[in-house]
Amino acid sequence: MFAQRFMKKLHFDSYADYMTNAVPIVPDNFNFAYDVIDVIARETPDKLAIIWKNDDGVRKNITFRELSEMSGAVANFLVSRGLRRGDTVLLFLRRRWEYWVLMMAMHKVGIIPIPSTNQLKAEDIKYRIDTADIHTIIAYDDGCVMNEIRTAVGDDEMQILTTDDIDAAIKTFPHEMARVPNENTDTMVIYFTSGTTNMPKMVAHNYTYPLGHINTALFWQRLNDDDIHFTLSESGWAKCSWGKMYGQWLAGATVFIFDFAGRFTAHDLLCAISENHVTSFCAPPTAYKMILHADLTKYDLSSLKKADIAGEALNPEVYERFLRATGIKMREGFGQTETCVMLFNNEWIEPKPGSMGMPAAGWDVQLLDEKGRPVSDGTVGEICVNVQNGAPVGLFQGYHNGEKQTASVYRDGFYHTGDVAYRDNDGYFWFVGRNDDLIKTSGYRVSPFEVESVLMEHPSVREVAVTGIPDPARGMAVKATIVLNQYFQPTDVLVRQLQDHVKSRTATYKCPRVIEFVDSLPMTISGKIRRALIRTLDSAKSAIVDPIKNTITRTKEDEK
Repeated sequence: MFAQRFMKKLHFDSYADYMTNAVPIVPDNFNFAYDVIDVIARETPDKLAIIWKNDDGVRKNITFRELSEMSGAVANFLVSRGLRRGDTVLLFLRRRWEYWVLMMAMHKVGIIPIPSTNQLKAEDIKYRIDTADIHTIIAYDDGCVMNEIRTAVGDDEMQILTTDDIDAAIKTFPHEMARVPNENTDTMVIYFTSGTTNMPKMVAHNYTYPLGHINTALFWQRLNDDDIHFTLSESGWAKCSWGKMYGQWLAGATVFIFDFAGRFTAHDLLCAISENHVTSFCAPPTAYKMILHADLTKYDLSSLKKADIAGEALNPEVYERFLRATGIKMREGFGQTETCVMLFNNEWIEPKPGSMGMPAAGWDVQLLDEKGRPVSDGTVGEICVNVQNGAPVGLFQGYHNGEKQTASVYRDGFYHTGDVAYRDNDGYFWFVGRNDDLIKTSGYRVSPFEVESVLMEHPSVREVAVTGIPDPARGMAVKATIVLNQYFQPTDVLVRQLQDHVKSRTATYKCPRVIEFVDSLPMTISGKIRRALIRTLDSAKSAIVDPIKNTITRTKEDEK
């Protein structure tokens, strides 16, 4: 396990021992590509770094030696194309294996990659080009994204490269290159946030960022040299860095990559896990819900030993059903594009279904009220990170070209996440929601996630999003937007059954007074529920609450 070179200690007797001693040693001028990948390549050249498979059945295995050599060749190629340290490059590479080669190549040169999803449209791409002062774009042409890129670029001079150029460079350029020096504080990678409530921001991580993912891979995902780890995320999101690169290779694990086009099915996913002997899996709740609707007895999941969840809060019902089906206790973790994992269910505690767990080592996580004061256990507060004595390894250094945005979240000695939670008497943290998502009804504050979790227990509910809707008597009323399971019909009787179900399990004021049945929930391209869009639609003039039936109607035009 390569991570032992950056830790005083790797094995701990208790959570307290871990919290005290699991702090990474950060060398000066650390560079993950040189100091981890190239060293592993010299010491264990034949160890598999990547198992890659696409949905056409094409496979490619890449050893650490091959990854080191290919990244060296591509680094030389990028320099030959005029790219230098500090230049910003947009990447649109889906889950192509070239992405991992390019990331290591750019780290070697000091070029700043900005990974982006192939699902972006021309307007989104133009915004990123202008905001980040992009020098070059590198893309895998999947038949759509290149058209969007060319529309976004227009008549501007912009260097556009493809994976064909990268493949050719690997075969023709020399593997060796002189080390390009960097400072730990240099920007290594930039991620755009998903922009669910505002325009996307540019999250800048420095060269120490990979070491922050020791917590992610070794102590949350519990990986070691024998593991084959599979994180579902596409390369355009920070979760790819969480689960398909830095921490996993520091742990000695092999990364499995399933490069599928468009939507995948539960069958595709379960076959990928079974056929590639995946031992560790991490995905958002939507993927686990999809899995649980399949007949798991048809698949050999005997290799799977560990399952983790992130991206959205975990409904306890999903946890219990997965445990019954597989015998595996899912361990939820919490973090943001701006962080590594900062709260998680660690190996020294029994996971509580629906809880984010406890703080990661090196992270002083506190819950603060609106005046910046710590709240007591059981009281909701904003999740904040104490940075008065220095930032933890893995916390972003600020928003690129966004001083005001950075100042808005780094204030009074804390990084403010904008997410709210409460801590129970045992020290476990429980997600409540984004500040903007909390529903204030009749003087009470209601957590959407809490109501969603109760509704998910009902056999009729496949997916649900809880939001607030304007109500003249209460200010806001609790509303549930529900996708039904097969064979259930959206009737007034079912509305009352669902409301009675919530009332029987939680306070009456949390009961959804309005229920809407839909075919699907609006999602961001990263797979998160777009509650803000639901609220916008409900605020439209054509969204009318029936005070008798407590249902909502909407015209077809509003759905466009």
